[in-house]
Amino acid sequence: MKRFLWIAGACLIFASCQQQIEKTGFVNNTKVVSDFTEMKVAQEKWTKRNTEVRAELEEKAKQFQIEVQGYQNIMKSMSKTNREKKEQELMAKQQGLQREQQSRMQEIQQGSQKEIDSIISKVKDFIKEYGKKNGYTYIYGDTEVSNILYGKEELDITEDVIKELNGGETAKTETKE
Repeated sequence: MKRFLWIAGACLIFASCQQQIEKTGFVNNTKVVSDFTEMKVAQEKWTKRNTEVRAELEEKAKQFQIEVQGYQNIMKSMSKTNREKKEQELMAKQQGLQREQQSRMQEIQQGSQKEIDSIISKVKDFIKEYGKKNGYTYIYGDTEVSNILYGKEELDITEDVIKELNGGETAKTETKE
């Protein structure tokens, strides 16, 4: 009987030691997103679009200034009625330019934010699938506010995720010294 209890106890201890070990890892979310090729392309696209729109708006502002200067040069020779009419016209034009500038900048901001949100969602979905495919129980995300205060280096799968996310391209890393 003692032998049976001893064997049963040993089996129980052995079984508890054989519990499945959970596979965990973590990624630097900011790095994954910023090193994602699709994000780089989107940032370049929206930066270029912003530059183009600003140049276009600056050109319109210059044309408006030229018109204002032209008016200032001849305003003394105009009748009071014509001056008031021209000033109202210029004021309306200035307000129109300001509305256009505001509208176009808002359009760029909303468009870029929508695309960035889509890319971030894509990255989250990718990491979820990466975890399933590679047998992870948990993959934690480290952000700029450092919600992971310590993690073993071998658990940092950031570079692996970036490489696979970019279709096997080697991720370029910056080292901090």
